[in-house]
Amino acid sequence: MIGVIADDLTGAAEVGAVGLRHGLRAEIVLWGDPSGAADLVCVDTDSRSSASEEAARRAASAARLLRAAKARWIYKKVDSVLRGQVTAEVESVMQQLRLERALLLPANPSRGRKIRDGRYFVGGRPIHKTEFAHDPEHPRTSAQVLQLINPSTTTPICVSRPGDSLPGRGIVIGEATTSQDVKLWATCRDARTLTAGGSEYFGMLLTADRKKTAAPATGDFPDGAARRELFVCGTSSQASRKFVKAARECRTPVFSLPMELAWRPEFTPGAAEVISERVVSAFQSHARVILNVGLPPVREVARARLLSDHLVQIAERVLRQVEVGHVYAEGGATATELVRRMGWARLKVLSEPAPGVATLAIEAHPSQWLTVKPGTYAWPEQWTANRETC
Repeated sequence: MIGVIADDLTGAAEVGAVGLRHGLRAEIVLWGDPSGAADLVCVDTDSRSSASEEAARRAASAARLLRAAKARWIYKKVDSVLRGQVTAEVESVMQQLRLERALLLPANPSRGRKIRDGRYFVGGRPIHKTEFAHDPEHPRTSAQVLQLINPSTTTPICVSRPGDSLPGRGIVIGEATTSQDVKLWATCRDARTLTAGGSEYFGMLLTADRKKTAAPATGDFPDGAARRELFVCGTSSQASRKFVKAARECRTPVFSLPMELAWRPEFTPGAAEVISERVVSAFQSHARVILNVGLPPVREVARARLLSDHLVQIAERVLRQVEVGHVYAEGGATATELVRRMGWARLKVLSEPAPGVATLAIEAHPSQWLTVKPGTYAWPEQWTANRETC
């Protein structure tokens, strides 16, 4: 078994889907123990928004869990643009596994996320000149990679190019501008080095580790699946706004949070009940319904998280009243809060409809599916048009 420690649900699902692509049976554990039936166990620590001490504690706990479950090797999944408590978590896992060095490769060149000359670029632009500069919780205000993570008081951190000789200890952030660079870094894994980073690096490590691969799975419904679909879009990213706009043009029912939440935080149970009843009613005549924040972008961290929680509160009410065959959750915080509220402890990875997008079966309700993706990724084209009206 191979173990992965991720700081949010979308990251865990993303690498789980990469494992599925390589012929591995993958599961995600949010709490409790692994089932014992998976080749790849991805533990979601839900620590992206935690303080550094708490994030380190959760990462250490996950490392102990995977070690007790006899993981052959452990990968530390981090956000591709280094949001969260990357330094604290990587150091904590290194300590638990008694490793002196970590090789950190967050870049995903195949998705236009590259590190060159010590700077991070997204789509050819310095990251601080993209929408990541406006992230309410972890704004990317510099393109300098070493300024995107917290410094360490005990562990040296450096940036290296492919082919450079590596220091004997510390955290080494690998530059990568092509998939070939990532492949080269994958050859550097050894018994004394913790590998950490994004999904592309993990895929290259699996390619180097395993000879047998499977054909990519598809995202088609099984014949018996319920046809209702609920999208829960908890971000205000460009991709999310584009998706909701297209849905409205197709006359898909779209429900947003009350506009007054933009200037006052109170969201009463009565207001949540009214919106959830409207969503339930919409399902009587439509197979697809969309819930989204629908408010101007918010830069205050606490307010942004609160709006996402309000949206999930509505989604929970709906799911407890209506049988929905497929739930789509956008944004790691949104997906994690929904899973927590619904009490879904373990998820099986079913398919990878697109890079970064994973479809999961809920262990307690195997006929109900959950598809998750990061907020900045677009939904696959097959889901952007409503089959009823477009």
